[in-house]
Amino acid sequence: MLKYPCLVLDHDDTVVNSTATIHYPAYLEAMEKMRGGSDLTLEDYFRFNFDPGFVEYMRDAHHFTEADFDEEYLIWQDCVKRKIPKAYPGIDRIIRRQIEAGGHICVVSHSVDFNIRRDFRANGLPEPELIYGWERPKEERKPSPFPLLDIMKKLHLRPEELLMVDDLKPGFDMAQAAGVPFAAALWAHQIPEIHAFMRQYSENCFEAVEELEKWLFS
Repeated sequence: MLKYPCLVLDHDDTVVNSTATIHYPAYLEAMEKMRGGSDLTLEDYFRFNFDPGFVEYMRDAHHFTEADFDEEYLIWQDCVKRKIPKAYPGIDRIIRRQIEAGGHICVVSHSVDFNIRRDFRANGLPEPELIYGWERPKEERKPSPFPLLDIMKKLHLRPEELLMVDDLKPGFDMAQAAGVPFAAALWAHQIPEIHAFMRQYSENCFEAVEELEKWLFS
């Protein structure tokens, strides 16, 4: 019997190693073209994605307008098209074991649906049953609880039958708002304050993919 009939996975830095290899370089490229460069480190990039989030940071720190966001989006997507991130070793076993046991795999991410599906295919992963990405209206993106509530509605599940696995605060906030259990994926980085927050507020924190697999299926 599965511990959680439905695993809801974040994509970037939970399923695939993408911030360090794609999204941070895309940010630097966009800032070079739009603001003459940036000295933000990868560690600080992780920090502002954690809290307050990318959009809020860009508005506050760089005074981005909607037109700026449109331009940055095109640069970001161009970078994403050029490189496919690698899935973390062991994440394939979690996904396959969940499906083979009759469970569901869904994804809620700030990447777009097309890229999520491409990354899953390129890494030989079974395609998620439901995906909620950046292409959704703003009110339907995490940290809004809409994705989790919609998953429960479509799959006829209760909150306690889902597990949200994410590395950042928007996923935690979304799970809290929907009353869904949360597990922190801490294998993408070693940022002390992010790990400290997750360990303070989440009962389930995992430093390695193998730790999550053992906990889910033991």
